[in-house]
Amino acid sequence: MIFERLALAGAYIIELEKMRDDRGFFARSYCDEDFTAHSLEPVREQCNISFSTRNGTLRGMHYQEEPHAEAKLVRCTRGALFDVIIDLRPDSSTYCQWAATTLTADNYRMLYVPRGCAHGFQTLEDHTEVFYQMSQPYSAHNARGVRWNDPLFLIKWPLPVTSISERDQSYADFVK
Repeated sequence: MIFERLALAGAYIIELEKMRDDRGFFARSYCDEDFTAHSLEPVREQCNISFSTRNGTLRGMHYQEEPHAEAKLVRCTRGALFDVIIDLRPDSSTYCQWAATTLTADNYRMLYVPRGCAHGFQTLEDHTEVFYQMSQPYSAHNARGVRWNDPLFLIKWPLPVTSISERDQSYADFVK
């Protein structure tokens, strides 16, 4: 795996190192040893799949508060998405900044989201599927979010929003 640092502290894009032959390729998509070598938290407590039927669907921006804060590893397994992280760690050098990348089924890229960051995405194609690995199981009591269009962050979403949950629309403005 090839680890590329993002502008946000502790966030990475992870590329597969493909070993190719006439059958196709083989690659590792996760390894505790490699994550430890890059000071990343293991992400193997829970796995989830999200499927969105329409492009423009927005999901996020979600995070969990302590003691259930979670790191995530996100990969697009079908379609394409614009994936966003917001740093909500007050002691971080990149506090209240955001970073984004495009994940597609064809580019096999993954996004590592550190604990204490909000995460969300917008689908760029119909029938987009996302696979997540998390460091903590879901805790409804600790689930939180920030609004996708909060004026503090000014995220530049690539498409008009065609579908979003009431919950994701209703988060209050984030207070620094």
